[in-house]
Amino acid sequence: MKEKSTKGIWKVISASSMGTMIEWYDFYIFGSLAVVISTKFFPSDNPTAAFLSTLATFAAGFVVRPFGALFFGRLGDLIGRKYTFMVTLLLMGGATFLIGCIPSYETIGFMAPLLVLILRLLQGLALGGEYGGAATYVAEHAPIGQRGYWTSWIQTTATVGLFISLMVILATRNILTPEQFDEWGWRVPFWLSIVMVGVSYLIRKNMDESPVFAKAKSEGKTSTNPLKESFGNRYNMKFVLLALFGATMGQGVVWYTGQFYAMNFMKTVMSIDSSQVDTLLGVALIIGTPFFVFFGWLSDKVGRKYIMMGGMLLAILLYRPIYKQMYETTSVKNKTEIVEKTTVLAELKENKKQTMDSIYTTNKEYVDGTTFQEIKTVHLENGIAIVVDGKAKVDTKTTVKINSSDNWALIFLVFVQVIFVTMVYGPIAAFLVEMFPVKIRYTSMSLPYHVGNGIFGGLLPAISTYFVTNAKDLGHPEFYLEGLWYPIVIAAVSFVVGMVYIKNKDKNAHE
Repeated sequence: MKEKSTKGIWKVISASSMGTMIEWYDFYIFGSLAVVISTKFFPSDNPTAAFLSTLATFAAGFVVRPFGALFFGRLGDLIGRKYTFMVTLLLMGGATFLIGCIPSYETIGFMAPLLVLILRLLQGLALGGEYGGAATYVAEHAPIGQRGYWTSWIQTTATVGLFISLMVILATRNILTPEQFDEWGWRVPFWLSIVMVGVSYLIRKNMDESPVFAKAKSEGKTSTNPLKESFGNRYNMKFVLLALFGATMGQGVVWYTGQFYAMNFMKTVMSIDSSQVDTLLGVALIIGTPFFVFFGWLSDKVGRKYIMMGGMLLAILLYRPIYKQMYETTSVKNKTEIVEKTTVLAELKENKKQTMDSIYTTNKEYVDGTTFQEIKTVHLENGIAIVVDGKAKVDTKTTVKINSSDNWALIFLVFVQVIFVTMVYGPIAAFLVEMFPVKIRYTSMSLPYHVGNGIFGGLLPAISTYFVTNAKDLGHPEFYLEGLWYPIVIAAVSFVVGMVYIKNKDKNAHE
């Protein structure tokens, strides 16, 4: 009997996880390709502004996630878990595919960023309904006392989705030439999602409704107004706020710092070659992912609270030392240059606007095997440099290719951050499910989860990148650490609230 039960839940987890993983993949290829996308859908006059605009558009998808949580959460508590996250899957897949079809800014002007924004909003709405449905569905199939373990498999999907997005991008880059990838190859990861969504749809189509919800429905115990019962009831609203400020808010910023911010930091602040960053991040994620399941399992034994709070506390204390070490490890200022191998090439090239640019390419090599390339593009008009705000208009692109030793050092430093992520994220689905009764569970848990992750977490790349850019412009010597104040402060507030108000071992599952 137990074997049959376990087999049944593995089927549930496989179907739920695959769909959720694909939705995360869809959501993250946009962030993974932010540096490239900023040159396609936004004006190219100011690369920094274009990149920040791309991150803002990325963040917009997160900001609407709570609205998706309300809409689809209500639907899930009214008609069922299964049909609701079938709709979210198709909505996400369609929006992702269409992003890959939008013409560039040069072709259709401001319609390009507008269409991208609309599709990102649709993605955010879909993801807002997906996670709560999948976590609730799995938890309601899991034996009592094992929810942490079984729901932790769902928790791996966000990281696996990010990992697959990085690998697909890496494979596409390796198959195509840099020119082909820049021209049209970056669209391929968006197009591929439609195939994966189709497969996942066929698998989910044959799933049964959650037995706990089906039983509640047959007994007439489902809610007629999930929104009112979730947020109009003062007692339940207290738990919604506690879930947000004591857990998901801190969990959200730790998640995005350890994976997304780490990636953006290495690519834009440390200027490391994009393919190297994708590869080392992928390795760190593979090594770290099993710990989601470990901490989910452990939370069944010792309770959810101290594992989640421990992850937040470690992040608060160690982020600045970790990022300082990351930056110093690869900084060419700390390396010995092989002067005789330095080359500088100056050339005139016609740009896409059919005017001329003066391009200066500097290549350097270092004793430890690191290579450095800086390309300065001076934009000309009638043979004279274009002047903006009293300065010649110059775009600078720096690429550092790191050696094997530095590569492994960064893998370890990112892996440590992933451990913090697994501590806060592994137990949280079970923690949220157990806070709310069946009839309003989908709605009640979805909102704090998506406000914490979507707003507090989703805004992190844009806010932190802005802090770093601003500090750099002001000449701050450790400008690269300024972006960390945002996750540190948010996690600290969540840690204090969680430690004071959350009970450690509340296994009241409301069944």
